[in-house]
Amino acid sequence: MSRICELTGKGRQVGNNVSHANNKTKRTFLPNLQNVTLLSDALERSIKLRVSTHGLRSVEHNGGLDNWLVKTTDDKLSLKARRLKRDVVKKRAATTAAA
Repeated sequence: MSRICELTGKGRQVGNNVSHANNKTKRTFLPNLQNVTLLSDALERSIKLRVSTHGLRSVEHNGGLDNWLVKTTDDKLSLKARRLKRDVVKKRAATTAAA
């Protein structure tokens, strides 16, 4: 399982451990990924995703999963999230056409 957020695309970063003697050794910084279940209002079901805590806060700030997916560009999203976005956009278009 790769260590990449499915919503924001945030992945691992590389840096240095710096000792008191200023010795530098390579290390990785991993994102804080959580397995979460998010509710989709348009699809009327829950979706399991592996999301960073920063991405989860962004979703809540934007008013839910559906709003986040519509506002985000496809290059940041995982394949699963892109499929969800496509389904949400179709469902929203169908509900606005019916109204």
